[in-house]
Amino acid sequence: MKDLTTGKEGKLIWRFAIPMLLGNVFQQLYNIVDSIIVGNYLGDEALSAVGASFPLIFLLISLVIGIAMGSTIVISQYFGAKDYEKVKLSIDTLYIILFFASILVSAFGLIFSRDIFELIKLPDEVIPQAMTYFNIFIAGSLGMFGFNGTNAVLRGLGDSKTPLYFLILSTIVNIILDFLFVVVFHWGIEGVAIASVIAQTGAFLSAVFYLNKYHKLINISVLKLKFDKSIFVKSLKIGIPSSIQQALVALGMLALFRIVNDYGTTTIAAYSVAGRIDSFAVLPAMNFAAALSVFVGQNMGANEVKRVRAGMISTLRMTGVLSIIISLIVVFFGHELMSVFSPNTDVVKIGESYLRIVGSFYIIFSFMFVFNGVFKGAGDSLFPMFITLIALWLVRIPFSWWLSGKIGETGIWWGVPAGWVVGFSLSLVYFFTGRWKRKVIVEKAIYTN
Repeated sequence: MKDLTTGKEGKLIWRFAIPMLLGNVFQQLYNIVDSIIVGNYLGDEALSAVGASFPLIFLLISLVIGIAMGSTIVISQYFGAKDYEKVKLSIDTLYIILFFASILVSAFGLIFSRDIFELIKLPDEVIPQAMTYFNIFIAGSLGMFGFNGTNAVLRGLGDSKTPLYFLILSTIVNIILDFLFVVVFHWGIEGVAIASVIAQTGAFLSAVFYLNKYHKLINISVLKLKFDKSIFVKSLKIGIPSSIQQALVALGMLALFRIVNDYGTTTIAAYSVAGRIDSFAVLPAMNFAAALSVFVGQNMGANEVKRVRAGMISTLRMTGVLSIIISLIVVFFGHELMSVFSPNTDVVKIGESYLRIVGSFYIIFSFMFVFNGVFKGAGDSLFPMFITLIALWLVRIPFSWWLSGKIGETGIWWGVPAGWVVGFSLSLVYFFTGRWKRKVIVEKAIYTN
């Protein structure tokens, strides 16, 4: 556990964010390795199937992601206020929510997966493999939710190192099983999905065993978990807007896939691979913003609002430098990066175009996420939801659809930075209104400055 209410702000955020970043790098390796193996051993149709499954998976787990985010902020604010009894109740309540949510998500996904793939006009030749991958993956959602929920709890307590260790373990197991199931056993796309489920479930069970034995505030026992209605409501107040925001993002991904699908399997494969690289490239911004949220949560709970502004400025500097470096790599080495995933020169060429356009605007994305991290850490998750609604649904998707009709698939890619620019502008304006300071959930914290 780490108290983030004292000490140099920038150094604290850096030290807290780096293990989170490394952990998510390893977590993204799930998708990266899956795509590399699928693209090189199973072909473009299988690669398209995995890529098309991701936004649907993200859509179904968006509710749980939002509640976990809300619980992280609740935990961090109670921890900052030194109310450890409420911290324990918040942890118990989160695990109970995750258990029932995983059952509902799995059932819904298994019943409606084909309908959704047909709705977004996924090519007929891709749907069978997409359903196979998706159904196996979503059936194992309990392990996935439990694993990510545990990571959220630890981060709320200021511990970003322990999740890293289990993410490394999970990724190594996943990579080994990918090669074993696909290359050696020739299980096809089923093997890729099974490998991910086993790796995540195994990591969750290992984390539970370790934490029950060594952690002071965490004792995960099914028969001893306590549900607290008031904490649940507070988590929902913060989490539901985040859930809606995540769902809007996922639906946006599906909408963009619907536009991309009109250009055929090659373009779908290229978009899927470029999206994997893109997700990897924005990890620093997302993780530093997440670290800032916990920092803000603890300091708002401790009534240290001046430290919030200092932490935000430090985070803007750090993410700004990192995003510029990443942009240079993605823009100038896009061809080489795409070539790792597919031997198809057409796939590489289309994906390279995406990376050149989108990669040039990573600094805008980074700054937008940093501001949203401040809002969420303070307990204000409603405005980031509106930002997503406007930037994605009123700018990015209409712009991508309109411009693709003028210049082809390249027009789809230009919609991405257009949405980021609008989202960043709105975040900047809202920050200076100061309204986000009034959303803190710890009763004793009152902000007047």
